[in-house]
Amino acid sequence: MATKHEQILEYIDHLPIGEKISVRQIAKALNVSEGTAYRAIKDAENKGYVSTIERVGTIRIESKKKNNIEKLTFAEIVNIIDGQVLGGKKGLHKTLTKFVIGAMKLEAMMKYTGAGNLLIVGNRTKAHELALRAGAAVLITGGFDTEDEVKKLADELELPILTTSYDTFTVATMINRAIYDQLIKKEIILVEDIFTPIDQTAYLTIHDQISTWYEKNRITSHSRFPVVDQGMKVVGMVTSKDIIEFDQHFTIEKVMTKNPISVGLKTSVTSAAHMMIWEGIEVLPVVDDYYRLFGIISRQDVLKALQMTQRQPQVGETIDDIITTQIETAAETAERESYFFEVTPQMTNPLGTISYGVFTTLVYEAATRKLKKQKKGDIVIENMTIYFIKPVQIESTIEVVPTILEAGRKFGKIDVEVFNQGQLVGKALLMCQLIDESIS
Repeated sequence: MATKHEQILEYIDHLPIGEKISVRQIAKALNVSEGTAYRAIKDAENKGYVSTIERVGTIRIESKKKNNIEKLTFAEIVNIIDGQVLGGKKGLHKTLTKFVIGAMKLEAMMKYTGAGNLLIVGNRTKAHELALRAGAAVLITGGFDTEDEVKKLADELELPILTTSYDTFTVATMINRAIYDQLIKKEIILVEDIFTPIDQTAYLTIHDQISTWYEKNRITSHSRFPVVDQGMKVVGMVTSKDIIEFDQHFTIEKVMTKNPISVGLKTSVTSAAHMMIWEGIEVLPVVDDYYRLFGIISRQDVLKALQMTQRQPQVGETIDDIITTQIETAAETAERESYFFEVTPQMTNPLGTISYGVFTTLVYEAATRKLKKQKKGDIVIENMTIYFIKPVQIESTIEVVPTILEAGRKFGKIDVEVFNQGQLVGKALLMCQLIDESIS
């Protein structure tokens, strides 16, 4: 049976898009305490289908799909720019297709403004009205207000008219930054993108006998199955090693491995890969927030996803992407292979020297490149020890020299030295695991 928290989330999920939500309303409708209602609303906000706006309240918004994550709702825009809503509150859940800077004559401005747009403009009342009539929302910069007639029009058309104290350039930069961050998130593959859903997943219950394992094994050819209780919560995993010495009439509950490692839908594939490699696991159960079985993810699924991401260019570049694209390989010798990198202003800390995070990324990138030349396949860093790091000034060109100390079939050990103008400025040791790239 669903808990009160789950019941509230389901209730919120079925509310119309744009509906206003309050703690008191939820508590009264479902006969729960206000504390329980508050926690559930916050959970729904974290899950992305509820948004809270200052001086407006909490509203039900449309959940983002992976393929339109670069689009923002007007409710999100309000929060990004610390704005106020002057009118059209019922349209806050809508998604904007693009934003238009209103820094031109009125007629020219309207040529570029259409339905689903957001016109960013100053205190030009006629522009506010014409944009709303064209189906666009309006964001007024500089902290200005608008006429009451325009606010009424916004309410009638259910198109938000917003105001912010920031100037036009700052607002455009803030919105662009938010869209850029969404693009980076879009490129990160999560478990929910590649897992096998429950209707295609073979699993056992605690009351099943070992004979059921053999039956499932014969049908699927799998040897590892999640075990669930009567509420579909994952309570164990059972493998061929667990059942080999027992009679087929024993129940699964007696032989399973209890409290197995699991992953959620929002876990990154990289994190799942590290768990599998570190623990030597072939299959992980995928669970929801209440530990109920949602499906499974296999080692083969993870490796295919990792190899796919390595072949795809990033749409939104992270600092790591920028660093790795700027590393240059120098001429190699049999004894020494070097990588060169220029320290740019964005790679520094507040003191104007190379940041610790950038240094770590450089060491990691040089080590993995060196090792991949000798060992084909994927590499997972288990441990990195930085012995020392000296300040490196802005615009310095540093040399990174990785040396393989040991490279077995599954493990590798690499020493990395970093030089600036011939002087040793950093030294690190990395331990890693090697994953064969062949996928069965």
